[in-house]
Order: sequence, then C-alpha cells, then structure tokens
Amino acid sequence: MSLVGGDVLKNYIGGRWVVAQSHKIPLPVENPGTGDVLAHVPCSDTRDIASAVEAARDAFPLWARTPLPKRLSFLSDLRDLFGAHLDELARLITIEHGKVLHEAAGELQRAFENATKALDVSALSGRILPNMASGNITEYERREPVGVCCGITPFNFPVMIPFWFFPYALACGNTYILKPSEQTPLAISRIFDLIHEANFPPGVINLVHGDKNAVNALLRHRVLSRVSSVSSSFTMDVIAKKAAACGKEYQCQGGAKNSIVVMPDVALETVVPHIIDSVYGNAGQRCLAGSNVIAVGDIAGSLQEALVARALDLRVGYGLDSESMMGPVISHKAKQRIVGYIEKGIAEGARLLLDGRNCEVPEYPNGHYLGPSIFGDVAPEMAIAKEEIFGPVMMLLRARNLDEAIAMINMSEYGNAAMLFTDSGSAAAQFEYETACGNLGINIGLPAPVPPFPFAGMKGSFRGNLHGQGDDAISFFTNKKVVIQRWF
Repeated sequence: MSLVGGDVLKNYIGGRWVVAQSHKIPLPVENPGTGDVLAHVPCSDTRDIASAVEAARDAFPLWARTPLPKRLSFLSDLRDLFGAHLDELARLITIEHGKVLHEAAGELQRAFENATKALDVSALSGRILPNMASGNITEYERREPVGVCCGITPFNFPVMIPFWFFPYALACGNTYILKPSEQTPLAISRIFDLIHEANFPPGVINLVHGDKNAVNALLRHRVLSRVSSVSSSFTMDVIAKKAAACGKEYQCQGGAKNSIVVMPDVALETVVPHIIDSVYGNAGQRCLAGSNVIAVGDIAGSLQEALVARALDLRVGYGLDSESMMGPVISHKAKQRIVGYIEKGIAEGARLLLDGRNCEVPEYPNGHYLGPSIFGDVAPEMAIAKEEIFGPVMMLLRARNLDEAIAMINMSEYGNAAMLFTDSGSAAAQFEYETACGNLGINIGLPAPVPPFPFAGMKGSFRGNLHGQGDDAISFFTNKKVVIQRWF
C-alpha cells in the first residue's frame, strides 16, 4: 500500500497511487488490540471523488468492449496473487480490526471463493429461443454492463465484503470505485497493490478513502450507476434514499438482531460450542451473530448453565496471540456503546449472569477489550432483545414452544438470520417455512451463504431487490437487453 508523509494513506485512482486533494486533517487508523496508531486515512472530498469517477468513466468504454475471457484473465491473475498473500493479509486484518488470526483467515477464504465465483462465465450468459414465431424469428437476451459502480463497505469484514461486489462488477464489464471503512483501510489498500501488480487497465478499479462526506459525494455524482453497501440499518436507509433520489440502483445490506432457537431434543454438548462461536466470534461484530438465544421448554436451565460455563472459558486477548479466542472490539467508542447496552439491560430488569465489562489484558492495557457478557431473564420487549448491540453480549430468552419462538423472531424489525438447533425434521420444516429471515441455519450457528448463493437479508436488514454475492451480483451489475430478429 502507498503512504505519503510516512503514514497517510493514498488513494488509488486511474492506475496510480495519488495524494488526496482534501486538506481536512486525516483520521487515525488504530490497532484496537494495542491502542497504537498504525497510519492515517485521508478524508477525501468532492475533488477526489470527481477524479475517481472521471477515471472510471473514461475507462468504461474500452473495458466494456474488452472480450470476456480477457477481462476474466485479469481477475484470475488477481485471485492468484491474492491467494499467494493470504498470511500477510490475515495479519493485516487482525492488526487493524482486532479479530483473532484464524477468523481473519476464514474471512479471506470467503473473499477468495467470491473471486473464484466471479470467474464463472455461465452466470454471465443470456438466453436464446430460436423459431419463436413463423418466419424464422429468434429471440434472445444479452447482458450488458451498466457503467460506473461503487461499493461502500464496513469495518467488520474489511476484505470479504468488498469481494461480494467488485469482482462481479468487473467481470460484467463495469468499472468500479471502492470506499472502504476509514477504520480498517490497510488490508484492502494492500490488495490494491495486488490489483496494480495484476495490471488492470488504468481507471477500471479505484480506491478512495474517506468518511461520510466521501460517501455523500459518491452518491450525488450523476455518472455513478450502481451502489452497493453494508452498514448499520440507519446508515443503510440513508444510503438507499440518497441513491434513489439521484436515480441510482442500490443493494444495501443493513443491521440485524438474530436469534438462535434451541429445542429440548438437542444434545447440549454438541450445540453449545456452535452457539458460543455464533455469539462471540469476531467479538460479536458481525451481522450474523446469534445474540438472542431462545430456549424452548424445559431445556432453559441446563442450557443457561452450559453457556455460562463455556463462555467463562473464552480467552480474550490480542488477535495475533495464538492462545486468544476472542479479540477486542473495534474502538473505544464502540466499547462504550456496548457497555451502555449492558447497563441498559440491568436497568430494564434483565439478570446479568456474566459481566464482561471489566475484562483486562495486562499486556495491552490500551486495547479495547470486553469479555463475554450473558443476560438471563430477558423479555422480548427489552431494548437489549430488540436492538443491535454489535458486541459480545448474549441474551437468554424463553419460549413455551416453537410457535412462540418463531413469533418472537418474526416480531423483529430485522430479518437477516435465524438459527434452529433440533433433532426434529418436523420442527426444522416449520422453522424453514414460517421464519421471516433471509438466511436460515438448521443446526448451523452461522448461516453464511457460500458465493453461489446471495447474502439474503430481508425486512429492516436489506434495501433493494438483488443481494450481494453470486448470481444476484451478476444480475445487479448488468442490464438485460432482449433482441427479436429475423433475416429475409
């Protein structure tokens, strides 16, 4: 990645690393595990955005006409370079985000899978129906690129989520601008070094750092055609409304409040590790975390005891420490927000069974560490049960039966994911058909779709018609043109 003045990141525009034109004071990029400042990120302004859009616009005609096998060869080279640098990239993710090293490696594996899926030529094909009418009339559909596209991506998966979007956009013949999170810009900047090494034509893919002002400038620019984003639901709605007001199509993934339903027929020693990983993996900072655990029937007491015991065994520490099982949260501000929710839960009358607020990692006193917290006696109407906390906090709720558990899930404004642990095929079928969430797990603690399938949130977790990943992404980044023809 390219730095100016020793520690200020550059933008990548038109095939070159360039200094941001903005004179606003750069923002610090912090290692959340140590509190050290790693670099600074520029707050790109309208001039920087205009330069990136101009570069992408100028590159589009030639890239769109580049034969598909040639376009895919650039992506194939990038995938191979990416695969050769996985260890380096995993360390960068851990240093800038805080997640433990094996979680960073898992994130990169999903990114690699998306890079591979984007090379699937069959997904780009149209349809043809010969002899549709007398007179030798043939009708066919072709897919064409839409123009300049952009991605606005979050801190919690700084590499995986950009790969939900840009490889597909480029494979379809579009040009692209990525605005990554200002909190985690280092690993994706390193990937742009690999993009440069893969010799993509100048302007085909660009990187612009910045805060919400850069996002607003992107959304306002008339040349931009498609917007992809992942964020909180509040920010999702802001992006979707601004994109729509400017005539842009969008796919916006938002927040979540996911539930795990545990039926009384399961073996706790089998399911508890999966629940713990779902709630506390990535320090709870992921939109698939199953933070609400709903115990059905008389399993509640033994489930609570097993979860508390297992959570107590989690070793919280620096992500590069091989013994660490959960890293820090992203920032001091995030830590204070999560602590605020724990205090709110106590005030609401929930019972704090495990308190992670006073977690300390002596070797790293300036890191943003929280231990696992668990609330019992949680009612569905409590704020801690309804609102996204985005941290290592588990809520334990009770339901008399599966009908009541599904009703609890469906009353939520969110619809990202829900999980069921059971030995009953009948219960699984009911859960599948009646639960209003886009990603469902049956005896799976983290229902993250593989790249052939969309990341299918719904309700308050998604805005748009086509999701990220796979064939949905191909459809989003193409226009369909139908041709009806005959020759005399």
